[in-house]
Amino acid sequence: MNGMKRKLLSLALALVLCLSVVPAQAAALWEAPTAPATREMVSTALWQMEGAPVVNYALPFTDVGQDAPYAEAVRWASAQQIAGGVGGGLFLPEGTVSREMLAVMLHRFAKHAGMDVSVGEDTNILSYTDAFAWSDWAVEALQWAVGAGVLDERDGGVLDARGPVSQQEAEAALSRFYDLYALRLWTGEARARNELIAYMRAITDETSADFIPVADRIAVFDLDGTLFCETDPNYFDYTLLKYRVLEDPEYIDKASDFEKEVANQIKEQNEKGTSFPDLPIDHGKAVASAFAGMTLTQFNDYIQEFKKQPMPSYDGMLRGDGWYLPMLEIVDYLKANDFTVYIVSGTDRLIVRGLAYNSPLGLPNSQIIGSVETIVASKQDGADGLDYLFAQDDALVLGGEFVIKNLKMNKVSAIAHEIGQQPVLSFGNSTGDSSMAEYVIRSNPYRSLAFMLCCDDLERENGSKSKAQRMYDLCAQYDWVPISMKNDWTTIYGSGVTKK
Repeated sequence: MNGMKRKLLSLALALVLCLSVVPAQAAALWEAPTAPATREMVSTALWQMEGAPVVNYALPFTDVGQDAPYAEAVRWASAQQIAGGVGGGLFLPEGTVSREMLAVMLHRFAKHAGMDVSVGEDTNILSYTDAFAWSDWAVEALQWAVGAGVLDERDGGVLDARGPVSQQEAEAALSRFYDLYALRLWTGEARARNELIAYMRAITDETSADFIPVADRIAVFDLDGTLFCETDPNYFDYTLLKYRVLEDPEYIDKASDFEKEVANQIKEQNEKGTSFPDLPIDHGKAVASAFAGMTLTQFNDYIQEFKKQPMPSYDGMLRGDGWYLPMLEIVDYLKANDFTVYIVSGTDRLIVRGLAYNSPLGLPNSQIIGSVETIVASKQDGADGLDYLFAQDDALVLGGEFVIKNLKMNKVSAIAHEIGQQPVLSFGNSTGDSSMAEYVIRSNPYRSLAFMLCCDDLERENGSKSKAQRMYDLCAQYDWVPISMKNDWTTIYGSGVTKK
């Protein structure tokens, strides 16, 4: 079974579980590979790709019954002007789809989804031997479909725009389109997006020498500056500690001198950019002590309340909302292709869990790795864990001792300890992620890639040209794939968020 069929069947299963939709709508789409693809088939596939939305739109077609298994798909496709009628009040659901009709439907859907379709503007389709053997209304869509790699030529160097599309061809085109749709917040020229798509097509193809079994599809992501904002004005865990020690009315008078010293260093770093070499370790120690005695639930609740505070540099965003939306697309794209995704962060593991809680990241706690502090029983009272028996009325509480900062080589050690096998994809943004990137791409039995974000966006994000250039230079030196926040992403936080 190839990738697109797996994707459609997965969508069908999700619809069965969540929406009580009959799975045959997806499973039966491509049962006859050489038979023609029909208008209802393509409409249904795109509708499922969109998440099977319900639209309030009267079906204007006399040949589509309300109880037809594809009725909602046709209703949606018509409402969004992705597929119209053929005249006379007919939709012709069993009508054969031509290659130019498929291109038009996909092009319309791409624009509906807000995808970058500019690649078609520079695509020359006049080199085909059957140039001009197409309908005028399909030219723009054909240029895009060819330029984006969704539609390929047929034998003999012909486009055969008016030729019928087999179910096998439609499935292949939809599979290629799905890759673009899944990463629709990326520009068409983004090197990172295009390399990842090419990689994914190779490693999920069972006939390819680059095929990777599902059990070995592992990706690791840094958090701050890779998935989540680290510049407003600092790392999430730094701002959390600063609030706890210097601003929280319930703790400000209880904070130790050491905690205040660390919090004030963070404050000075935020305001003046001052560097404190020992701050990463000292911060870990201060977090452990400042929250000592809290149960895991209490600590998570504290983080949830902190997440509700507004982001200081942005309108329309709270502290817990600073996810990079294009990077979340990558996480979802990897999961859709049967990857197991891990966060491997320098932030305290429990803080990462709290940040990820009820967030769009969608990863379980078991796939979150970070810096470590002790956790003890509430009545352990300093006893060694080897000498203490957890009691019925005990609770797990933060023990107050810092264990390890999960940065640089420590990330590789944590991967070896907790994952137990070499990942094939790495995503980071700083030298703190360099060892992880190198571990992933060196001496790997599988085809592997390391990506690094470059903070070069000064308009939508608090970027830094000098830091970005240093990372671009490192990417060139170590053969990492750079990600430009400025040039590769159509948005960072979404349309409702603006930088002050």
